Amino acid sequence: MQAKEIKQQLNSLIEQSASIDPNLAKRLSEIDRWVKHIRLGSLTAKPIVLAFLLEVVTDATIWLQIKSLPSEEEQTARFRQMTANERYWYGYLFPRWFNSTDSRFYIWKKKMMSGEFNQLDNDTIRSIAQDIVRREGSFWHRYIADLSMATDLIVSNRQDKPLCIQVTSVSEVFHRQKYHDWQYVLQLWEIERGLFLSYNPRSTDFLNQLINVALYNSDHLTAGKYIRFS
Repeated sequence: MQAKEIKQQLNSLIEQSASIDPNLAKRLSEIDRWVKHIRLGSLTAKPIVLAFLLEVVTDATIWLQIKSLPSEEEQTARFRQMTANERYWYGYLFPRWFNSTDSRFYIWKKKMMSGEFNQLDNDTIRSIAQDIVRREGSFWHRYIADLSMATDLIVSNRQDKPLCIQVTSVSEVFHRQKYHDWQYVLQLWEIERGLFLSYNPRSTDFLNQLINVALYNSDHLTAGKYIRFS
């Protein structure tokens, strides 16, 4: 989808959601004001901004399709058709985001637009996601989860229990503070359990270890636990 189409779709979703879910309409309008006066060529030159907008358009479209179903039974049936990670996102985290005040939203919108946003661990996160799929697990990634909820990936394994994970190669000196900041954010969003994965990129087997820990804890970590693996 090109920049022009994304802008048009965003405006269409604002109109649709006004009568179905006013809080979603409000959040989409906020995003629209952010990009409204950006020329299409300039917007196209910002791939991360476009990727974020496309995710929001996709998520809002799916959410409105669900909310437009005539009965709760049909909405429940639609959720049952989703994977565990999708169900967690659309049934809980995404509506929680647009129904809440997001204190980080202004900051990361600004960084994203100015090109300051960087994904230092992106290659590692991508490799983890690919290997999880190869092992018949599943993952979910969203910029909103990453930037507002300190969650690089939502992972589920055999028991279909989504687990929010943050991956970092930050120096061990900063582990404790970053871990506490991460735990605070998860609790703020009422995410019941999480896994903080810290790795040394010079270690020969770090990727395999991270994946094993992620899949195991997806199945076994109990609610109310926010653990760190280094």
